[in-house]
Amino acid sequence: MVCSAALVIAIIAVALVFDFINGFHDAANAIATVVSTRVLRPQTAVAMAAFCNFVAFLFFGVHVANTVGTGVVDTAIVDPLIVLSAIIGAIVWDLITWYYGIPASSSHALIGGLCGAAVAKAGIGSLVFLGLFKISVSIILSPLLGMVLGLVFMTAISIFFFKSNAQKVDRWFRRLQLISAGLYSLGHGGNDAQKTMGIITVLLFSAGMLGEKFYVPFWVVISCYSAMGLGTLFGGWRIVRTMGMKITKLKPVGGFCAETGGALTLFLATALGIPVSTTHTITGAIVGVGSVTKLSAVRWGVAGRIVWAWIFTIPASAVVSAACWSVLHMLYKWHFIR
Repeated sequence: MVCSAALVIAIIAVALVFDFINGFHDAANAIATVVSTRVLRPQTAVAMAAFCNFVAFLFFGVHVANTVGTGVVDTAIVDPLIVLSAIIGAIVWDLITWYYGIPASSSHALIGGLCGAAVAKAGIGSLVFLGLFKISVSIILSPLLGMVLGLVFMTAISIFFFKSNAQKVDRWFRRLQLISAGLYSLGHGGNDAQKTMGIITVLLFSAGMLGEKFYVPFWVVISCYSAMGLGTLFGGWRIVRTMGMKITKLKPVGGFCAETGGALTLFLATALGIPVSTTHTITGAIVGVGSVTKLSAVRWGVAGRIVWAWIFTIPASAVVSAACWSVLHMLYKWHFIR
């Protein structure tokens, strides 16, 4: 497919808009606990999360970007229309779930969008099933690992500080939660920004702008982390309320355990190059912390609606993306876009 440099630049701009929306949509994941426990004011929490999102490029490589760029669909069939359709499918699903205050996964919306457009163009054989299997397993394991770590940390701290003064414990964990919230924001930026890097890089590669070797240019890295950080600065309050207040009632010690468990899960996944959902991870950690007290402390109805959103994310964004590819392909044949 022959496309102009102007179209490639326009698609990169749309990809950065998606990255901005990703930060906007997922800002609540990083700050919900620290805000709901009243350790930080919303404005301060958002600024801290945005800063940590941006500086994450200093600590993480591009393993996740490589997985998204080469491990989801066959790079030989990727073209600018597939990439644009994938981004539009993900943006539409993100905006729908943001409007209804549902903490769905921007990451999996992007994966679903990429798959939907690829199948619409070249059939199911265009999918890289090994990479999709790894991502599918992570959908299950990342919230479970977050939940287990949150539960373990909360149980250990409850035993260790059993006879301690409650006010002193609260005061200590208010300070420690500043560290755990920062670590979680770092992990959020490190994993999520790389997904857009992978999309932009595969676009450049398919357009012949990188030569014969797939690699992530540094300007793509900085652009994506910047867009993510700016999006976090404008994060949505609808999802903050769901994540920090509706799933379970948190105290500073609970917020610390949830954020630490979520951060460790994200660090591990990013090191392994697995594009996990930061939303799934922190939700699992919050559920794990809440269940330590008693199972009834978790509002399972809210958690259940979140799980349904997870299940529908990939197929829903894939359907939107496939429809979008069909329209764009028709416009391309009619020479409306080049």
